Amino acid sequence: MFLNDVLGHDVQKRSLAGSIAVKRIPHAQLFEGTDGNGLLKVALAYANTVVCGDNPSEASIRKALRMVHPDIHFVFPTAVTSGTKTKPTSNDFLNKWRGFVSEQPFGSLYNWMRYLEAENKQGIISVNDALSVIEKVRFKSFEGGWKCVIIWHAEKLTLAASNKLLKSIEEPPAKTLFILLCPNAYKLIATIRSRCQRTHFGGVEPSLIAQLLEKKGVAKTLSAAVASQSKGNVGKALDLVDQQNELVQYEEWFVNWVRTAFRAKANKAVVLELSKWSQSLASKGIETQKQFLSFTIQTFRAALMNHYKLEAVANFHPKTDFKLERFASFIHGANILPIITSLEDSIYHLSRNGSPQMIFTELSFKLTRLLHSKA
Repeated sequence: MFLNDVLGHDVQKRSLAGSIAVKRIPHAQLFEGTDGNGLLKVALAYANTVVCGDNPSEASIRKALRMVHPDIHFVFPTAVTSGTKTKPTSNDFLNKWRGFVSEQPFGSLYNWMRYLEAENKQGIISVNDALSVIEKVRFKSFEGGWKCVIIWHAEKLTLAASNKLLKSIEEPPAKTLFILLCPNAYKLIATIRSRCQRTHFGGVEPSLIAQLLEKKGVAKTLSAAVASQSKGNVGKALDLVDQQNELVQYEEWFVNWVRTAFRAKANKAVVLELSKWSQSLASKGIETQKQFLSFTIQTFRAALMNHYKLEAVANFHPKTDFKLERFASFIHGANILPIITSLEDSIYHLSRNGSPQMIFTELSFKLTRLLHSKA
């Protein structure tokens, strides 16, 4: 893949292509945005264009497209798995990584951890990865041109790894390009962030997403609905198509949760049911729990839009017999902010390895109180 093959982001592609044309390529670049917006595809295309040069050979192009070019190196979060017990690094998972990118080019970190069968783990980029990168960029490129290091989800660099890489990013060897991909630049340590040229990538136009889905055989009506609901996130659009069963499950969990919370206010015995619901969710994988809470946030926001007669921007398409318009009467300006804050705090605490059962139990009690608050 080269820059012309990237979906959307025309302004950014022109800027990147222009830097190559005038041979003024910044040695450290930060691509900022969500995975589903296509950051990895842009990084791969840009790296391929830079490394293959002005007159690339067919062999060089083939290697770049297969992600086996010796001058393009990949670093990404890893975790201990059944096959790699101690001190895992990106080098241990390169074959899996190539398979993942080929199958899910818009995939998220959540998708990657599931692909590794390590969704209960928190992926990191360790100091051993940093030392490996330093060793690789120290040598001249195999083909005599540029060499490139793509660091996917650079915010997962440990502090030790960040400090090790800082010197190489600040003063890289000649013709060495670092591309850091990160959802939010401020999740990186300031010393690395300040040494990178930042490029932000927003969402892709819904019409382009709909066209992509139609080419994949998705019905036109569903393509349009999913493209609208995805808010420019291609990965989310693909997930919405591929994971209809998961969305049904999330919706069923949500309906059971809020109905039990409503009953718990008038019947103290129902509190035990809330506790059982929390225990059931606590048995799921951490990433599944976080995805469910993200779905819940979207549903509450859609309910708020519906409450204030803004259904056109609600972007909610129920998969069960759940009636959003009935539920929406309980969601209003007085309780939406504390509800969303509680959900986002719960995602944060799950990410910090908090006890899922305690988190969901406390969240359930808060939800019971907030759903009954008056507008």
